[in-house]
Amino acid sequence: MTYPPRARWGLAALVLCEASAVAQPATAPAPLAPLAYRELAPGAIQPAGWLRTQLGIMRDHSTGHLDETYPKLRDKNGWLGGTGDGWEETPYWLDGAISLAHLLQDKPLLAKVQRYVDWSIQHQRPSGYFGPLTKAEQAAGKLLDVQGTQGEDWWPRMVMLKVFQQHYQATHDARVLPFLTRYFRYQLANLPAAPLGQWSEWSTVRGGDNLLVIYWLYRQTGEPFLRELGELLYQQTTPWTALFADRDWVMEAAANQTDAHWMNRHGVNVGMGLKLPVVYSQAHPEQPALPQALRTGWQDIMTLHGLPTGMFSADEDLHGNLPTQGTELCAVVETMYSLEQAAAITGDATYLDALERIAYNALPTQTTDDYESRQYFQVANQVQVQRGVLNFSLPFEYGMNNVFGPYAGYTCCTANMHQGWTKFATHLWYATPSQGVAALEYAPNVLTTKVNGNVPVTIREETAYPFGDEINFVFDLKKPIAFPLVLRVPGWCAEATVLLNGQSLRTDKGGQVITLARTWRPADHLTLRLPMPVRTSSWARNSRTLERGPLAYALQIKEQWQEGQQAQEGRYFTLTPGSPWNYGLPHAVVEDPILATTVAAKPLAASANGFYWNAANAPITLTVSGRRLPAWQLDEGVAPQPVTPRDGLYKGPVDSTLETLTFIPYGCTKLRVVALPIIP
Repeated sequence: MTYPPRARWGLAALVLCEASAVAQPATAPAPLAPLAYRELAPGAIQPAGWLRTQLGIMRDHSTGHLDETYPKLRDKNGWLGGTGDGWEETPYWLDGAISLAHLLQDKPLLAKVQRYVDWSIQHQRPSGYFGPLTKAEQAAGKLLDVQGTQGEDWWPRMVMLKVFQQHYQATHDARVLPFLTRYFRYQLANLPAAPLGQWSEWSTVRGGDNLLVIYWLYRQTGEPFLRELGELLYQQTTPWTALFADRDWVMEAAANQTDAHWMNRHGVNVGMGLKLPVVYSQAHPEQPALPQALRTGWQDIMTLHGLPTGMFSADEDLHGNLPTQGTELCAVVETMYSLEQAAAITGDATYLDALERIAYNALPTQTTDDYESRQYFQVANQVQVQRGVLNFSLPFEYGMNNVFGPYAGYTCCTANMHQGWTKFATHLWYATPSQGVAALEYAPNVLTTKVNGNVPVTIREETAYPFGDEINFVFDLKKPIAFPLVLRVPGWCAEATVLLNGQSLRTDKGGQVITLARTWRPADHLTLRLPMPVRTSSWARNSRTLERGPLAYALQIKEQWQEGQQAQEGRYFTLTPGSPWNYGLPHAVVEDPILATTVAAKPLAASANGFYWNAANAPITLTVSGRRLPAWQLDEGVAPQPVTPRDGLYKGPVDSTLETLTFIPYGCTKLRVVALPIIP
């Protein structure tokens, strides 16, 4: 069969479906708006260096084995036909595990995730419904032709849709497009009688994830009914577009911590909802207010709730910008995914910079080195990790929100954390509309793809980034090939230099993407230099954060780990400080951070295959002078940010002894102070 033309992107990569596939529409439907960039197949990018080490740890530990170690996934799994987990946690795990399997081309993990894909496809109901057996089916002991309110919550199926999308992008499995088409026909027929909120409000607030795959499928098949379904689903989803654009919502979220409308300020929901305006804008390019809603909403969220990590507070609600507030790990990985999608749809470099800051600051600090334990809530100024209520908007009765553990707090993060690094890795590169490639995030990897029609290329990206300031691209080509290469110059970079084979090619200001359209030759060596002078940024109550490149730096505090056991949530770890933490930075650091700080780098080869996200292995340290603030002490488990007047200088008592302070990348810490008061 043939398919109608699609907006901007050709059908070269599309594997034609078997005879049972979707029927050819009589007329070509209206195309969606062109994408700024197109996602590559998960297996196109082979991680290298420190990123390969990180993903290998995940494969060897929880990401690769959660279904064996976590009883909820292990025992009678509903996504394999059993009576166990039939809600979000298995799809969450698969959403990260499937991309990891393809990134590493790991045969055991590929086989493992394939079982879940096969079971869902093989057990799709005649109506198009799929997933674990409903209660009625379990009682009947057989599959039924599920319709309307006979089904169960839409939400976990939304996550599984993303799994199928990745599976198709990686394998072109001919079963996937007909499978998704049948399910979306089921949705169109049944959403009027059983709307998104029929079973839970989670489906209502997270409908953007569903819409994303509907429009992705439309670009593959051109089925007109998908546009109708998209409109219906958008109308039933929480109106994130209006909330972000109208601005009253974000102010209310800063002031209101009651149970009124709490789902609309739940940090994970916000992270997922961010992409809705731009996802919907694909069908309505005539409405510039849609992408503008995301720009307005993102700026407002970060202004009122933003933290030095690049994330917003989410403990679980949005909770202001004090560095004593927490951020849920699920919110981190879901916000990253929304920004990856927003960047592809809009091309806006703002979202790429935001993604990078979150990935290299908030993400690595919230899991242990072995990727077995994680924090439900991390805290920016985290001078100890302990059980208790702390300063969160959602304290649990067991007081386990801040500790490290496999199951501490809600176990959604146990299952969902796996998509953070894996999807970041699959979005290091994108394809461009002009048949080239775009390096939009930087980490060591090898890209193997096709350009300029169907010409294979391999590009090795050799770098110590984000610790080092140089990114090298080595072109492994069989012959000269003309294609555009797009590079991002981060917003934090004043001016970047591009060199080709050692010779200066161009310089460019930060905060943009640049295009190098030329004929590339075998063994060409392109270098992007991004100078990283130390700078400071201003945060809540006139505090300051030291920054260098994409990394925020935090005061290094000696960590004393203690293991405990809690009856309901199992093994966990607390940390207490083994060194002082209550320091202020002299005003001279703000006036001239380059002069006032010393940067030291450990030898780190561009191809280094090590793990660097802990205090012992931190590749970069900053040293600066500071003085202790004796009145700055813990209060009910947190270090409340000292108040300063408008001039920004702390007026309380300051120790007379000037000490040398060591700062390391925030992502390498578990205990730290990242937002410090300024002293005279």
